[in-house]
Amino acid sequence: MKKILVVDDEQSIVTLLEFNLQKAGFEVVKAGDGPTAVKLAETEKPDLIVLDIMLPGMDGMEVCKKLRMERINTPILMLTAKDEEFDKILGLELGADDYMTKPFSPREVVARVKAILRRSGQQQEQETNQSDEQMITIGQLVIYPEKYEVLFNGNRLELTPKEFELLQYMASHPGRVMTRDQLLNAVWNYDFVGDSRIVDVHISHLREKIEEDTKQPKYIKTVRGLGYKLEG
Repeated sequence: MKKILVVDDEQSIVTLLEFNLQKAGFEVVKAGDGPTAVKLAETEKPDLIVLDIMLPGMDGMEVCKKLRMERINTPILMLTAKDEEFDKILGLELGADDYMTKPFSPREVVARVKAILRRSGQQQEQETNQSDEQMITIGQLVIYPEKYEVLFNGNRLELTPKEFELLQYMASHPGRVMTRDQLLNAVWNYDFVGDSRIVDVHISHLREKIEEDTKQPKYIKTVRGLGYKLEG
């Protein structure tokens, strides 16, 4: 049974999410503040975290940032009551994998959770079926899909799940120009109408980790007016 950590200081929302997630077959762990969320993420090792931004003690942004700094790459679905682009993009920049704006449908939350875990399950299946000979090598980048691992110049990179999926997908199509919409559909697997800048955020993060000069990238190149391509 997959375990979901629900973090929100509004008890009514926690109760609503707990009921619907349990009904969908998930185990639910709950936290009402930031410090408790960090502790439970470390000790309970949930498969996914549903994280509100506005929390006492430590807000959701800080929780997300702290977990990623501690190399806890559990997928995070962030909830925000502010319908502002700044909050959404900042959350993604700090390492969140997805976001939803309140008010939301609990059925949609469950659907998002299932979609994220389904992708994770597909990745685990790849780990079972693939061998080291199927690694992807581009320049100094070596990607092991079966290990969910990336080496750059011989050093292991710390990537969030979404960063890994994006890099792996582009590396599977070297030299091919991909639009933002194509990448959204392939990696996020559902409609982000008007939010193609989510791709830009993750591309920026990847460049910071694999490019010597992010302004003159050697690997992930921008094709003006079209999108991006990965080449060695």
